Amino acid sequence: MAIIAVYNIKGGVGKTATSVNLSYLSAVSGNRTLLCDLDPQGSASYYFRVKSPKKFSAGKFLKGGKHIESSIRGTDYDNLDILPADFTYRNFDLALVEMKKSRRRINKVLKPMTDEYEHLFLDCPPNITLLSENIFHAADILLIPFIPTTLSLLSFSKLLDFFKKSGIDRKKLFVLFSMVEKRKNIHQDMMRRFKGRKRILNISIPYLADVEKMGIYRQPLPAFRPNSVASQAYSDLWLELQEYLK
Repeated sequence: MAIIAVYNIKGGVGKTATSVNLSYLSAVSGNRTLLCDLDPQGSASYYFRVKSPKKFSAGKFLKGGKHIESSIRGTDYDNLDILPADFTYRNFDLALVEMKKSRRRINKVLKPMTDEYEHLFLDCPPNITLLSENIFHAADILLIPFIPTTLSLLSFSKLLDFFKKSGIDRKKLFVLFSMVEKRKNIHQDMMRRFKGRKRILNISIPYLADVEKMGIYRQPLPAFRPNSVASQAYSDLWLELQEYLK
């Protein structure tokens, strides 16, 4: 069983598309899979046409147990459930500050779910916050969608510094090149700089309109356009990622 968090300090790098597509591919592979939408924007929940229960909140999420179990919803796909986001998630940090062992609360909440699900995917909000630190501790794999540009490198360097200062195992970090435009020299140059380094995934996700159309169809990309180049990239990415889940 593994907890896979899709995270980046920056927004707009393809975190939600990655979370939605990989969780779908995990389920299609026969794994009982749960996608936890932790971003108050709720984009992953939107893609799966699921809304948060009216009485759910960040506070109830942090209580765990039956509060979460009763809020998990099925999707249109076998083996795939979702815990939808709630707009109160914007207050996660305030709620966590008031708790004991607040840096490991998310880990305590998620662990009971590992008995029911083989894979838990976390679609994470950007920035480094107390919630993010919780996620860093809880995740077995921290997947970083990385647009190959200079500013992305700067953000990633800050994340590495944070891990070093916090004593969190950096071996759980894996970089995924996302929204890649092969015609851009800066993208090619940046990817060459990283080539051959440990935990840099070989498969990259191209910047294609098909990925953006997920918001129109409100489905995972491999579900409505399985033969597209981007769908194949996500499928290959899932195969590669599974090698680290064994």
